[in-house]
Amino acid sequence: YLYISIRKRRSFLMEISKPCVLFCAVCITLLISYISWHPASQLLLGSSDSTIHSEHKTEDRFFYGIMLDAGSTGTRIHIYKFSHTAAGLPHLEHETFKALKPGLSSYAENPGKCAAGVNNLLEIAKKEIPEHLHKSTPIVLKATAGLRLLPGNKAQRLLDEVTELFQGSPFLVEKDRVSIMDGTDEGIFAWITVNFLTGSFANRAIKHAGMLDLGGGSTQITFYPYEKDTFPSAPAGYISAHKLFNRSYTLYSHSYLGLGLMSARLAIMGGEEGTPLKPEEQLVTPCLTPGYVTDFHQAGITYEVKGQESDLPPFELCSQRIAKILDQHNIHKIPEVSKQSFYAFSYYFDRAVDAQLLDPEHGGSLKVKDFQTAAEKDLKKIPGENPFLCMDLAYITSLLEKLGFSKDKDLKLASKINEVETSWALGATFYNMNILNR
Repeated sequence: YLYISIRKRRSFLMEISKPCVLFCAVCITLLISYISWHPASQLLLGSSDSTIHSEHKTEDRFFYGIMLDAGSTGTRIHIYKFSHTAAGLPHLEHETFKALKPGLSSYAENPGKCAAGVNNLLEIAKKEIPEHLHKSTPIVLKATAGLRLLPGNKAQRLLDEVTELFQGSPFLVEKDRVSIMDGTDEGIFAWITVNFLTGSFANRAIKHAGMLDLGGGSTQITFYPYEKDTFPSAPAGYISAHKLFNRSYTLYSHSYLGLGLMSARLAIMGGEEGTPLKPEEQLVTPCLTPGYVTDFHQAGITYEVKGQESDLPPFELCSQRIAKILDQHNIHKIPEVSKQSFYAFSYYFDRAVDAQLLDPEHGGSLKVKDFQTAAEKDLKKIPGENPFLCMDLAYITSLLEKLGFSKDKDLKLASKINEVETSWALGATFYNMNILNR
């Protein structure tokens, strides 16, 4: 009887234990799977394919855009790292910036040589962007006034060289991503950059700032008019409507081709774009120290220049010459600009630094008349490393006054805002990645 009882009890226990064993096996399997998957456990288990996938998943929170700015005096690469946000506006995590000289237009007679410098910039992008994101990262080159001023076939050959180089790169190359940018777009994209970086798109309490960009071959002005009188007084084509970050804006924007600092210099001295001097020929200008001789290099051409000798005050003669050049371009004077906040950059900033009017690291604010005061002071000096500084400062003064800025108007000058380069490149990157309409 005892033997039979023990056998029954054992049979009963075995029947109960079967589901328990199965349950424990499932739990152990799940635990091992969790440990293998959990990122923290990788420190214990060592690296594996799951580590790589986890890193990719983390890295894919970010996305990148590459913009090359092919200007008249150099080519610059902007590599932007963004992250997604719940608010809709992308967050700019970081910018990598590198510039090289000369500009693409300097290779107009030998376009094959332009590729080497651009390729060096691409190598920077390859190192900066994670390899698994290369094929999804768009790359764009936009050329500005330097190529706009070249004959069409010469400009196109340079663009074809860059296109071929891009197509051999690991990045995403879409149609028409190597092109000459319209001057008005250049101004609008720069305005987008400034107002994105100052926060006015994200915070409606912040008023939009205007933008002044002085390049080598052209200059742009763009702002959001708050006064109704500005619209009917603007010339045809200066006012345009845009949808930016799901809001509508009507902007005043215009680009003046030929009034960039280097093109204006050449015109002030009596030279012509793309036309070399004859042997023994000199350009003569009142905007250099009288009798002083130097060379000016523009788009691969060297011009010999001499300061004009005269009994009249040289600064007065220089200002008269500049006024004649500006009058040829029918500059529209805008009363509202003296009431708005404006950022000025590129050569506006560079020449202010050269004249020791600004700290090169932090920028600052200047009045328009500060440029003129510095120009008059510089003309009295013995020419040094920058013999054209007086001319440039006098030109900037006259240009700003022609646009409608009073001599007492304060301008904010900066090469960077929040550690990001002030240029059209960021705004153009948003446009080419179709972010503006999101």
